[in-house]
Amino acid sequence: MTGDTLLEVQDVELAIGGLQILRGVSFAVRRDEFFTVIGPNGAGKTSLLNVLSRIYRPTRGSVRFGDVDLLAQHRTALSGLGIARTFQNLALFDDMDVMDNVVLGRHRLMRSGVATGAVWFGRARREERLARQACEPLIDLLGLGDHLTRPVRDLPYGIKKRIELARALAVDPTLLLLDEPAAGMNDEETDELAEWILVAKRELGLTVVMIEHDMGMVTRLGDRSLVLDFGTVITVEAPSVAIADPRVISAYLGDDSDEPEDPTETGNIALRIPRHSRRRKGGVR
Repeated sequence: MTGDTLLEVQDVELAIGGLQILRGVSFAVRRDEFFTVIGPNGAGKTSLLNVLSRIYRPTRGSVRFGDVDLLAQHRTALSGLGIARTFQNLALFDDMDVMDNVVLGRHRLMRSGVATGAVWFGRARREERLARQACEPLIDLLGLGDHLTRPVRDLPYGIKKRIELARALAVDPTLLLLDEPAAGMNDEETDELAEWILVAKRELGLTVVMIEHDMGMVTRLGDRSLVLDFGTVITVEAPSVAIADPRVISAYLGDDSDEPEDPTETGNIALRIPRHSRRRKGGVR
C-alpha cells in the first residue's frame, strides 16, 4: 500500500447462496479522495459496501484500511477505526428530535455500561454531555440549528437526509461510506445535499466512498469512479471518462436496448443514463 492510499481492496470475491456476487474486485482509494462506485442495478455495488462495512465476509481477497486488516475486525470496531456509513433507507427515530438522533451516532464511542446508562448516573451522564458538545459543531456545519428541537417526523425528507449524514459524522470518521445518499430525492434536494456533503468533506478532511445512481451528482462530486457490472470491475477512471466508456454504456443500456435515433449521438448516451438503471435479471444490489 502506498503512502497516499487509505483503503486498498485486492481480489475480493463474494458468493452468497451459490450466487457469485463479486468477482476479483480490486481498487485503491487515496486519502482525501471522493471515490464513487457506479453500475447498473444488480452490479454488486451495495454488496461491495457491505464487505467494506463488515456486514458480509468475502469468500476470498483482502481489504486494508491504512495499516489495519479490515477483514480481521468486527463490524462494531469500525467506528473506533474511523469508518462511518449511511444506508440508502433512512433509519432515524421519528419521535426524537434532531440533536437526539445525531447524538445516537456518538454512542458507539461511549464506554458507560447498561446499568449506569439506565440510572443516568456518573460516567453515563458525563459522556452524554460530552457527546452533545461534540455534536454541536456538526449541527452548525450541516445547517441543522433551526431544526434542533423539532421531532424528525415533522421535517422534510431532504433535512432528514442531512440528519442521517450528521449522525454518521458523529463518530468522527476518516472514511465515510455513502450508500445512494440521493435516493428518493428530487433534483433540487439532490443538489442541496451534494453541497452539504462537499462542505463536510472539506471541513472535516474526509475520504468518501459513495454509491450513487445520479450521474450528475457523480460527475459533480467524484474524483474517480469505479464501475461494476455483474460483480466485475469494468474500469476506474474520472467520472466523465468512465460514463463515456462504451463498455459502461453497454452495461447500462444492455444489448437489447433500442438503438439511438441518430447514430452520431452515441457519444452522449452516457449523459442520459437514468438515475435508477434497469434491474438485471438474477442480479443483486
